[in-house]
Amino acid sequence: MHQWLLNHTFLNLPSYQWVIAGVLTLLYFFLLLSAWKLLIVKLKSWAVKTQNGIDDLVIDVLLATQKWIFALMALLLGIRYLTLPEKWLDRLDHVTFIVIGLQVAIWVTKGITLWANSQLLTRDGDVPNPVITTMLSWIFKATIWSILLLTILANVGVNITAFVASLGIGGVAVALAVQNILSDLFASLSIGLDKPFVIGDFIIFGDVMGNVERVGLKTTHIRSLNGEQVVCSNTELLKNTIRNYKRMSQRRIAFTFGVSYATEPDQLERIPEIIKQYLKKVENARFDRAHFKAFGNTSLEFEVVYFLNTDDFNLYMDVQQSLNLSIMRELKSLGVQFALPGISLVGLHPIPNESLR
Repeated sequence: MHQWLLNHTFLNLPSYQWVIAGVLTLLYFFLLLSAWKLLIVKLKSWAVKTQNGIDDLVIDVLLATQKWIFALMALLLGIRYLTLPEKWLDRLDHVTFIVIGLQVAIWVTKGITLWANSQLLTRDGDVPNPVITTMLSWIFKATIWSILLLTILANVGVNITAFVASLGIGGVAVALAVQNILSDLFASLSIGLDKPFVIGDFIIFGDVMGNVERVGLKTTHIRSLNGEQVVCSNTELLKNTIRNYKRMSQRRIAFTFGVSYATEPDQLERIPEIIKQYLKKVENARFDRAHFKAFGNTSLEFEVVYFLNTDDFNLYMDVQQSLNLSIMRELKSLGVQFALPGISLVGLHPIPNESLR
């Protein structure tokens, strides 16, 4: 057997060299794999003793190591035992550089993904908008792989200056072809930077109103009041005037009502004070004014203005409903009638009330 290995060749190299190279490849593979597993175990035991998330991030990044990278590295190391011509050794150097570069790019990409996910999961007022986070993640990843590609081409002897110049010309052509998509991407970036709304806000634009569910790179998803999902292009969305009700610090309410022309002046004078006293008792409400506004065609018109220190629409409706009922009760107790639309009540008299006698 030993004599056969010495006398026989494969690709002009002795067979025993191929056998030894194969054994070394397997040995290198198990050594690299064992060292990687030992490093992970050590880092995990260290992470238990610390409270920061950096070591956890390093562990997650290292777990992205590809087994086929170990296999290729072991193969490249094992082949170096062979008696190869100088030109093949140079090529092995290029391949080794490519393999290492791929693994580094995979690690960096994994780190960027973990960073983006952590930002999205812990989103609050101090954390960048999810649109910005997503776009930055995409840009960083594209940059890393572009740098790797250019570095590999330069390493194998390609003139990357001319290559980059040709990419620039091609990029202009592609940009013209996909200008609508790019327009939405830049609109998405504008939403992320300017923050006219964030996920969860209730917005109105055009004839669409609803809660923002998702802000994507090309479209924004809105859940309308009717329940259906409205998907709108970011570019078209920013062309409209957007009203964001989620950011209302207070709500101004103004309404009018009319009473009969038969109402006495003393009764008219008491109505604004009744409304003022009621609103002073309402939590989160701030009375502004209540006036006998004008002589209408069929009624004596009152205008009431007050503020609610909340953006809660349901609370606003509850307060307005209670105020309306209170006005009806108080006017009834005063013997004052509401004016009927389109019917002149001039000459009629208020309903007598025992308390006024």
